[in-house]
Amino acid sequence: MIQTSVTSYSFGRYFGTLGGICGLIDKAAEMGFEGFEFLDGGWADAGEAELNRIGAYCREKGLEPIAFIVGCDFVNGKYEDEIAKIKEDVNKAAALGVKFLRHDVVNQPRGRKFGIGYDDVLPIVVPAILEITKYAEQKGVQTLTENHGYFSQDAARFEKLINAVAHPNFGALVDIGNFMCADEDPWKSVGVMAPYAKHVHAKDFFLKTGNEGNPGDGWFPTRGGSYLRGTIIGHGDARVCQSIQTLKRADYDGFITIEFEGMEDNLVGLEDGLENLKKYIAM
Repeated sequence: MIQTSVTSYSFGRYFGTLGGICGLIDKAAEMGFEGFEFLDGGWADAGEAELNRIGAYCREKGLEPIAFIVGCDFVNGKYEDEIAKIKEDVNKAAALGVKFLRHDVVNQPRGRKFGIGYDDVLPIVVPAILEITKYAEQKGVQTLTENHGYFSQDAARFEKLINAVAHPNFGALVDIGNFMCADEDPWKSVGVMAPYAKHVHAKDFFLKTGNEGNPGDGWFPTRGGSYLRGTIIGHGDARVCQSIQTLKRADYDGFITIEFEGMEDNLVGLEDGLENLKKYIAM
């Protein structure tokens, strides 16, 4: 049965006003979420004992600790340093007691030159991913990557990466809205990636073409020059409901985490988004 979750960064400025990470956990439980996802931040450097306490607190509040979300770039960053950093993040994930660690793989490679196509990047990133996921397996943590960062964002590349790694402890975090950043129709791309999904993010965007330039505050460009603005689940153009039905047909039965990035008040965005998400799951 699909269950609902929320990521800590969806609360935005409320991180401070609600009293830090444990305050967000309290609010997520009050709202009726069933799981909680942790975005990396200064609070996560508190040490193993404190992370143990936070994970236990999450479970006490009736929330499943789902994932620890971190950044990474094996191509533009320092390769060995990135591997070492993600292994330390695996340790943090294990201390929190989450099932998944999601790490990025590569942002858009810098420069205009030959040798930076996706097929050129795979021989660099795949060995790093394998080293990390084998390390994580020993800690009881599964590793994921996401359609994220423009370069590794469209379904064809995402599927190619998952199959190139081909390890049972590694898989896809399918973010429904993020395909729009690569100018793809998310309901089509979810159809490609649904069989690989180990975890799912629900995100919605308004979409405008780039024909009239940047619409203003809150909008950001897609890879191909259109513009997106985050909004409440069900209010935008990502067809979240259609994608969820596709995931259900593919027998997905994990958590769907709301990532709210809209200009609306965060708590309103989460409350209304959760109501729509639960309706879509029940359909």
